[in-house]
Amino acid sequence: MKVYTRRGDAGETDLLGAGRVPKDHPRVDAYGAVDELNAALGVAAAATTQDDLRTLLTTIQRELFALGAYLATPEERHRAPAGIRAPNDLEVGALEAKIDTFEGELPALQRFVLPGGTAAAAAFHVARTVCRRVERNVVALGRLELLEPTAVRYLNRLSDLLFVMARLENRRAGLPDVEWEGRSG
Repeated sequence: MKVYTRRGDAGETDLLGAGRVPKDHPRVDAYGAVDELNAALGVAAAATTQDDLRTLLTTIQRELFALGAYLATPEERHRAPAGIRAPNDLEVGALEAKIDTFEGELPALQRFVLPGGTAAAAAFHVARTVCRRVERNVVALGRLELLEPTAVRYLNRLSDLLFVMARLENRRAGLPDVEWEGRSG
């Protein structure tokens, strides 16, 4: 099978089981942003030396791949036979549990934190901002059609987790958070 098909040369793409849409369709924006987030998590996984974080990222990447399939398949009649579903409450709860566990290693936040620190922490911050954009894209798609609300909850919680993971990377490296102290000058 070739990587290129030429089917998208006119600016359209196939949805799973539901025909073709323009490549700038809100659905394509949503699952395309999920793909970008997955790649950003790959960068973070490559940058971290923390085995527990790398293992967690692999799980999240698999869940994001499933979310992308959910978003790329508009009709339930095509989702169900293929086992395609939105994130569920257990997956959202698992993200919350990881946030709670990791926050146990961190000092309480007093101010906003500037992104940066180690290369891995910076990669987590980039992934966090991409995740927020994915969330906005999924919300926009949800205004056009019915989506499972757990999709947005999952992304909202994931961005929180990525923020905590960035802070954790710096903490484990012995670097303090760089706090924003308000307007300067």
